[in-house]
Parts: sequence; C-alpha cells; structure tokens
Amino acid sequence: MSHPESRRARRAVVARPSTLRRAMFGVFVTFALNGIGVATWISRLPAVRDILELSVAQVGFLIFGMSAGSILGLIAAGAIVHRLGARRTIVVTFLVGCSGLGVLAIATSLAPSFPLAIGGMAIFGVAWAICDVAMNVEGAEVEREMGRTLMPWFHASWSLGSVAGAGLGAAAAALGFIPASHFAVIGGLLIAAAFLIPRLLPRVIDEVATAAAEGERSGFRAQLAAWAEPRTLLLGVLVLGMAFAEGSANDWLALAMTDDRELSDAQGALLFGVFSVAMTVGRIAGVPLLDKFGRVPVLRVAVVMSAVGLAVVILVPVIPIMVAGIVVWGLGAALGFPVGMSAAGDDPVGAAARVSAVATIAYCAFLVGPPLIGFVGEHIGILNALWIVFGLIIVAGLAIPAARERGPRAKAAVPTFTDPAA
Repeated sequence: MSHPESRRARRAVVARPSTLRRAMFGVFVTFALNGIGVATWISRLPAVRDILELSVAQVGFLIFGMSAGSILGLIAAGAIVHRLGARRTIVVTFLVGCSGLGVLAIATSLAPSFPLAIGGMAIFGVAWAICDVAMNVEGAEVEREMGRTLMPWFHASWSLGSVAGAGLGAAAAALGFIPASHFAVIGGLLIAAAFLIPRLLPRVIDEVATAAAEGERSGFRAQLAAWAEPRTLLLGVLVLGMAFAEGSANDWLALAMTDDRELSDAQGALLFGVFSVAMTVGRIAGVPLLDKFGRVPVLRVAVVMSAVGLAVVILVPVIPIMVAGIVVWGLGAALGFPVGMSAAGDDPVGAAARVSAVATIAYCAFLVGPPLIGFVGEHIGILNALWIVFGLIIVAGLAIPAARERGPRAKAAVPTFTDPAA
C-alpha cells in the first residue's frame, strides 16, 4: 500500500508539467556534465602515460584504480542516495570527483607519482559511480512521472558530454597543454556547475522518489532475492558484455590508436570522440526504434553491429575503413546499458534491487576489463587484446531474450509520447 503523503506528492508533480520539464532538463545537464568529467581524463590518458612513463600493464592498473573506486561507490550508493536524496548526492559527488581530478593533476605535474595517480583515479571513481546511480535514480523518476521513454536519451546526453570532453581533450593535446592544466580548468568548471544543479532538479521530484522508495520492497533479503532470479542474472550478462563493448573504447581506443596504429595523441583523442559521437547518435535514434520494434530485435541488430565494428577496428589498418568500424562499433554499443537498466526495472516491486544487481554485474566490466586487457595487451598489443571484448559481445547476444518487455511495458509495443498534462 502506498503512503498517503506519497500519493499527494505524486499528484502534485503530475499537476505541474513545467516542473517536470525543468527536472527533465536538469537530468539531461547532469548526465552531460558527468560525461565531460569522464572524457576529460580518458582523452589525456596517452599524455598521462608518457609523463609517468607507464607500461601498458601499468596503464591497466591505473584505470583499475578508478574501477575499484567505482565498485566501492556502487556498493555505498544506495545508502547514500537514500540518506541525502539524489539532488544532494549529485552535488556532493561532483565536488568529490573534481577533487580526484585535482589529485591526478598533482600526480602528473607537481609531484609525479604512479601511486598518487591511482589514488586520484580511485577518488574520482568512487564519486562518479555514486553520481551515476543518483542521476539514474533521478532520471528514472522523471521518466516514470512523465510517462515517456527517456532513459536512452539521458544516456545520449552523457555521450554528448563525453564528445565535448573528448573534443576539449584533443584541442588541449594539440595546443600542447599539459594534463594538469587541463584537469584544473575542467574541474573548476564542473565545481561551478555543481552549484547550479539544485536549481535544475526541483526538490519535489526528490521527495516523490524518496516517498516511493519507502513503500518499495527493500532490505538485505530483497537484494539477495534479486541475485537469485535467472532473468536478472541474464540481464547482468547482457549488460556486462555491452559494458565491455563501451568501456573498452573509453579506456583503450585512444591509446590503441597511438600505440598500435602510430597516430598522434591528438588523433587518438579525436577518434575516441568519433566513437562517442556514434554512441550519442545511437542512443538518440534508438528510442523510436525501440518504440517501433521492441527491445529484442533492436538489441540483436545492435550486438551484431558492435561485434562487426570492433572486428574491423582490430583487423583493418586503413584509416578510413577503421573510422567506419569505430562508428559501427559505437552505434552498436549505444543501447545495451540503458536498455538493460530499463528491463531490470520493468517490475516496480523490487526494481531497485534488480537494477542494483544488474549494475553491479555491469561494473565488473570496468573493474576487471582494464587490468585484463592491459595485461594481455602488454604481450600481444592492445588491439589484439580487444578480441576478448569481441567474445563477450557474442555472449551478451545470447542473453538478449531476457530483455523482453514485462508487465505494463509489454503491452506498449509502440508507446505513445503523451503530454503529462493531458
């Protein structure tokens, strides 16, 4: 039974479509800023590697620092979001995440240190993982209140932010700016933006989400129950493979282009930007395709595109063809993560536990992937190491049927985008 105050709060939100539109805009902005933050350090990874004189395997452990921090953040995220609310959590994590960028700046300039750099990456990873959960919680509530398919577009906003971040990184590398200066400037901008977030995310949305959470099945037993559900585990496999497809490009594409294809740092960052653009386009175009054809057919095409594009990048050294492969790879990898999250939340009862379980499995890609690919890449080259990702994409394709629509979503083969005020 829902709490009376929750019902009253929900009615108040629906009665104010302008509030919902402002909240929707705020979620778009938050996703974009998060993407800028991630792309900032990714685009300068070759320069960081050169400054600290790291081997490929050491680069893998540097990225592992962020991934380990992300896992810790993911574990703590539920309790933190519940206690602070999504709005406050987003603000706090932006500030903490920028401090991680500051530590990384120091580790690559004033006090060059590989361990300190790992520490900075870990701080950034903890903050950005918690922020990721908080902004997805906020986005899911806005999506639910508006009655529209929005999650892939929110993730497209993240990709757009990563494009902007990669573009700034490429420009900074081309102009000769050291990573420390670049990190300091972007960190300052993100800190300033953090204080605008409460104005864009109305408190009423946060209150409704909190009230709804109080009536939802929760607790340690619910968390364990989610892990015992075959469909949830299969969704985890699906999202894990597609997270590898996306995360391997984020972590290794720029470096693979500079090491294995002998391109410049600026060109490597630019090609990472091409991948990010393809991801953005795939997520924007994916919503009407999902509405028209459903999750399973669209995901099957996406998996094939991702696998084919990655194989082209690995096998073909001709730059125009390789760029085409990067585009196909990005388009194919675009929908796996957001669609998997939506599928995990089909049933509102226990949705938080299922989404948390699927997200935890997916984050294993970011935890295990960097050191694994780094270790293998040290011996056979980064591009050849990406055959591991190719295999995981194929495995993800086998789990696609688990994403079939369930419950209220199943009857909406072609959802209509209605005005929430109607």
